[in-house]
Amino acid sequence: MKLARADTPDGVVEGEYVDGVIETDDATYGVGDEATLLAPCDPDALFCVGRNFGEKVDQMDYDIPDVPDWFIKPPHSLHPPEQPIPYPEWTAELTYAGELAAVIDESCHDIDEDEVDDVLRGYTILNDMDALDQERRTARKAFDGSGPLGPWIETDYEPVGKEMETHINGERRQHDTTENMFNKPRETVAFLSERYTFRPGDVISFGSPANPGLVEPGDEIEIRYEGIGTLRNSIGEPQ
Repeated sequence: MKLARADTPDGVVEGEYVDGVIETDDATYGVGDEATLLAPCDPDALFCVGRNFGEKVDQMDYDIPDVPDWFIKPPHSLHPPEQPIPYPEWTAELTYAGELAAVIDESCHDIDEDEVDDVLRGYTILNDMDALDQERRTARKAFDGSGPLGPWIETDYEPVGKEMETHINGERRQHDTTENMFNKPRETVAFLSERYTFRPGDVISFGSPANPGLVEPGDEIEIRYEGIGTLRNSIGEPQ
């Protein structure tokens, strides 16, 4: 099942996404006509893992981490699918990272790996935008619009062994499978739950393959994860 959130004439609604329509208990809304997709959850935080693919580690000359290496994006970073991502006026080096992301469904803390499936709503896609010319991770990655998320949550999903690819203006720039993660999704969620009490809607992402190249205003980004779908955004003008 695909779960989506949308802005409609009746306000923000949540329901099942089926063939371009969001179905709630009370009504149906056609996406693009009566409904505009929003990010599929409303997190208090986005917990993002880096250095989790071999190609990425090689590209950036990183050491392979023994445990998940993570940082946090605030809710200010959240950005909906299909809507242009503003290009920050204070950077000249903006890039992207197509990441698989889990969405928490219930409050939880210090859970075992075999309990992870029980506390998840499902999986979606995150674009971990990065201003490479800024110093330190918070400045680079935690700005407004730096976390496009969506287009929906797939509730029935096995995260290991899935193919992913990212296209910029139709050119494939990323391609890998989640089998090549150093720290797999369930392992990562359990590890981070030792340190945080997750809340419903919180997001945990699992890193990205190598991401060659920068993006410029007008560029189109499409991130596809097998079994979920495609997160699409363009890059807007500097602001």
